Amino acid sequence: MPRAIITPRRNREVSFTIMPIHGITLYVIFRFLVSSRWVRSTGQRPTKKDTQMPRKALLTLPLFLLVLTASAQETRHFTFHYAFTVKNVTAGEKIRVWIPAAHSDNSQDVKVLSASGDLLLRKTHESKYGNEMYYAESKARQAEFHFEVVYDVVRHEHITLGAYSPHLTDVSLPEKERKLDLAADALVPISGLPAELAVKVTEGKTVPLDKARAIYDYVFTTMRYDKTGTGWGRGDVLYACDAKKGNCTDFHSLFIAMARSQGIPARFEIGFPLPPDKHSSDIAGYHCWADFFDPAHGWIPVDISEAWKHQEKRDYFFGAHDANRVQFTMGRDLELSPKQAGKPLNYFVYPYVEVGGKEFSNISTMFSFADVEGAATAMR
Repeated sequence: MPRAIITPRRNREVSFTIMPIHGITLYVIFRFLVSSRWVRSTGQRPTKKDTQMPRKALLTLPLFLLVLTASAQETRHFTFHYAFTVKNVTAGEKIRVWIPAAHSDNSQDVKVLSASGDLLLRKTHESKYGNEMYYAESKARQAEFHFEVVYDVVRHEHITLGAYSPHLTDVSLPEKERKLDLAADALVPISGLPAELAVKVTEGKTVPLDKARAIYDYVFTTMRYDKTGTGWGRGDVLYACDAKKGNCTDFHSLFIAMARSQGIPARFEIGFPLPPDKHSSDIAGYHCWADFFDPAHGWIPVDISEAWKHQEKRDYFFGAHDANRVQFTMGRDLELSPKQAGKPLNYFVYPYVEVGGKEFSNISTMFSFADVEGAATAMR
């Protein structure tokens, strides 16, 4: 018996974009509409004279004539549960806990329904990227500590290229942010091998958008999504260049390194994926993606690993992030707030715990989501 695939309930938001249409195009539309109406009213085909647009009206339709066109972009409304347990903590030791926190931005509306734990949580944020987090500390009086944060999220599909025009409000990039998004990270060099590859891949390209597309296509065709062996998942660009495989972290780290080496600001974002064919489920692990900055379009989203897994969407994921995700943090080499005793975090999507001033890894996590039934359409 064929297996039925359940498509989750999603909402569609309508956004209106003003687009120029050539006068000739409007003339053709006018002829079609008048012809259709004439046939319905008379039962006869109209003559050319009957459907002729007045000359004065035609001459007053310059190229800058604007019409409203509607474009539907998806939203997904769901609850997200982020829970974990710290196990086998030695009594009397100082325990410190940092939990990444999802937050609202242009692509998602986030409400915290509850934030609870066996220690008192307080909200903080780090200064480099502005990532938000919960923090708790205490002397351990028990062996296990439980924590849970529950979110209500409306995630918007983010499209800036293709059939949808970008919703631009400001395409300038502050100099501090530009420097940050052009700089190397510990595992993301912008010189040496990735820079050499970028030079070859972008040869003959002068426009940032064209260079970024060439780099995107290189990563797409060269890398393969493969989590076998060791070394993958750290976002180590040199590993990616050598192994030519890995997960989303490796794909996007390579893209970011090559883009930055060409003077294109690029940034790393991380959160969790939502299965598109389920209404609710546990989430096994994180997903990450990237954006790059183009002066003509602003921040442009890319998701090369999703494109690799769904190759029919290769063009879509250059310039789009779908609604099947939730973002938690941004950036690499992170110092938390308050600052951790250990080294900067490669990325921050799972809870980070220190016991006795050292990183503590005996943590079990549990992530899950559930679509909100009968959610009202989100309007932007």
